[in-house]
Amino acid sequence: MSQWERLKQLDSVCLQKVDELYSRDDFPMDVRDYLAQWIEDQDWEGASRDSSRAVVLFQILLENLDNQYSRFTQERCFLMQRNFKRFKQNFQRFQEDPCTLAEIISWFLRSEKRILEDAELAQEVQMLQVQPNPMETESQRYVEKNVREFKNKVQVMEHSLRCLEEQQDEFDFKYQTHRMDGLVVLWFRCIVQDYYGTTDGAERNEQLRVLQGMLNRLNNSRMIFLSELSAMLDSAESLLAKLTEDLDQWKRRQQISCIGAPEDTNLDPLEKWFTQVGDGMFQLRKFLLKLEELLDKLSYDEDPIKDQKPILQERVDTLLTTLIKSAFIVETQPSMPQGRGPLVLRTNVQFSVKARLLFKVPELNHAMKVNVSIGKYRRFNVLGTSSKALNMSESMNGGMVADFRHLTLKEKKVGAGGKGINDLSLSVTEELHTIHFETQFEMHGLSVSLETTSLPVVVISNSSQQQSAWASVLWFNMLCPDPNNLLFFASSPVASWSQLGQMLSWQFIACAERGLNEDQLETLAQKLFGKQQSYDNCKISWTRFSKENISGQSFTLWVWLDGILNLVKVYLSQLWNDGSILGFVSKGKEKVLLKKKQGGTFLLRFSESCKDGGITFSWVEYTNDGEPNVRSVQPFTSVDLKQIPLAEILRNFQIMEAENAPVYPLQFLYPNTPKDQAFGKYYNEMTGEQSPYFKYIKTKLVFVSKDSPMLSNCTSNPESPNEFLENSLNGHLEFPDLLNLPPDMYDGLKNSANGVSESFLNIISESFSPVSDLTTLQEFLNDPRLLEGIGTFSEFSEGMLLTP
Repeated sequence: MSQWERLKQLDSVCLQKVDELYSRDDFPMDVRDYLAQWIEDQDWEGASRDSSRAVVLFQILLENLDNQYSRFTQERCFLMQRNFKRFKQNFQRFQEDPCTLAEIISWFLRSEKRILEDAELAQEVQMLQVQPNPMETESQRYVEKNVREFKNKVQVMEHSLRCLEEQQDEFDFKYQTHRMDGLVVLWFRCIVQDYYGTTDGAERNEQLRVLQGMLNRLNNSRMIFLSELSAMLDSAESLLAKLTEDLDQWKRRQQISCIGAPEDTNLDPLEKWFTQVGDGMFQLRKFLLKLEELLDKLSYDEDPIKDQKPILQERVDTLLTTLIKSAFIVETQPSMPQGRGPLVLRTNVQFSVKARLLFKVPELNHAMKVNVSIGKYRRFNVLGTSSKALNMSESMNGGMVADFRHLTLKEKKVGAGGKGINDLSLSVTEELHTIHFETQFEMHGLSVSLETTSLPVVVISNSSQQQSAWASVLWFNMLCPDPNNLLFFASSPVASWSQLGQMLSWQFIACAERGLNEDQLETLAQKLFGKQQSYDNCKISWTRFSKENISGQSFTLWVWLDGILNLVKVYLSQLWNDGSILGFVSKGKEKVLLKKKQGGTFLLRFSESCKDGGITFSWVEYTNDGEPNVRSVQPFTSVDLKQIPLAEILRNFQIMEAENAPVYPLQFLYPNTPKDQAFGKYYNEMTGEQSPYFKYIKTKLVFVSKDSPMLSNCTSNPESPNEFLENSLNGHLEFPDLLNLPPDMYDGLKNSANGVSESFLNIISESFSPVSDLTTLQEFLNDPRLLEGIGTFSEFSEGMLLTP
């Protein structure tokens, strides 16, 4: 298999890397795809150093592009015809320097190889982790045992059939011999008398009795064989029922794996069993054909073959038809390489999907054409290569697959609204569609029409619909095992808390390999349903999950959770996996947990007020009289974490006392792990001014204590100038926000009655002179000496705090 074909077999994460690799304009992916084998057969690295070889390869490349262009012209494929014409024009710029083109192609091939090696290494590691010592389930052992017995019995029957054939040949030989002497006529007329005298008559009577005995034994052997054949069909029927049951369970596992469940979706055992049972049943079918031949050679009154063979033939054909139809499945559900997850497709964006026949028949390799269409509402045209042969070369394990990699949906314009025949009042992200596959199975005189469908997909036209579409995919696949229920959202059922909690846990596993524990699930349940003794009977509707805003917020439950999931996936996966983040902790429980711990103990939790996901930390301090006090900072969002990792924030977090002494309040990760022990493995090796985050820390984040040696509680949404200033003192503050305050807010700060602004000016005036003669805070903040003064601050060790 070529390197390109192997790349196309990788999972969506690796395909995303391939997509990113070919996002550059230097070397189009379409050229790589259509000329894959030729490109890999050339020595591009050598050509990059040899101009004569580079010229030859350059000319051949242009000729190949011309050939593809001509082919697309004949096939009336206008888009690809246009694209390849443009590709050739772009390559013309290398006419004078073909070595550069050779170097570019060589770089792409090396980059592909690295992606492939990384993916194969990851797969090997996963196999070692997941299956260090493969253990069969009880169900698998049962099927394996019965399939093995079925195969053995088929082999025994094959021997029995040969014996039956030999037995009939022996009878036929003696029958023909005696017929030459005229005995057969006497036997069939049941004449006992002696035509040629009493002595010869007695001898011939004895010979007739021998023939009759042979025929009786042959008849008995035929009856026994037919009885065994019928019993074998009973076994096959029982096995097929079990295989169908296991396949249905696999389909359900595949369905929930699409929404993050860590399920085993390996098809190899099922393919092995379907193939072995199917092969055995085709053997039984051949046995019946052989019996037909024996019947043509010899038949008689009350012949069991004549009576039973049609019934057995119908049974075996029916069972084989059922097995083959069941064996045609969708192995990989529709997905876009750059999509949020499977089953969300976007118009005019390529997606992939793979069909597979679990009954592996090598002689049908490349013989069965699979056609793709979109079902029911048919508001879309399927563009791309929509017909492909089942083959064994596109599967890494040799299965018979049709791997569609470059399909695209284009919306049909139907009427003014363009809604097709769907008259229900469903949103675009609630409309469900299925991808259909059809093919024809033909072998040994048996013809079976096969069809299968994907799980329902949601088709969007804009990336802004992805979040809502994924919510629909989650809800449907969590609650509905019937993939044909395309009107599911016309009357969507409610979900129990156990179902919702499990599904949410799967989302965290998919993002960062660790699900939600019981405490986190209980916090979420309490947020949704209030404090309950048990949440077993609690239900949540589709509307509440995805359409109604959370009480006191301007966003829905799903939008809030999805923001957190994205934050974890992109910025916090390592800290989530190692358990450093408690995550879902209510403010009340947070205080209960921390007040029992030593000073400086802190925990990490998700913000309840950030639409796009936020994480904050709280810690406990003790006053002089020993009273615990829990402090917090405003949440850090993706805007912050894009510039500095959370581990570095925790590492450098300091606050400045009024006496200008820096304090490190974060000492122990809850419950009692020293901070550096918990996060040291994530720290950057460089510190101070050498740290890559120094500029951000120095210019963006300033933490100042008002009266306490620790930060005070911060308010997420200050409503007054005084509250704003207090938050600027007690939380993380970005200087540009302060500099851009409107004048009326500065007036409010300057004239504040509670003395907060005065405290602030006092701190500044003690550090910088002269500032006491400044009449307004606006003038002070705009004064260039402010920045000059910041430059005179003493160096702070690894700090986020500017200390005088």
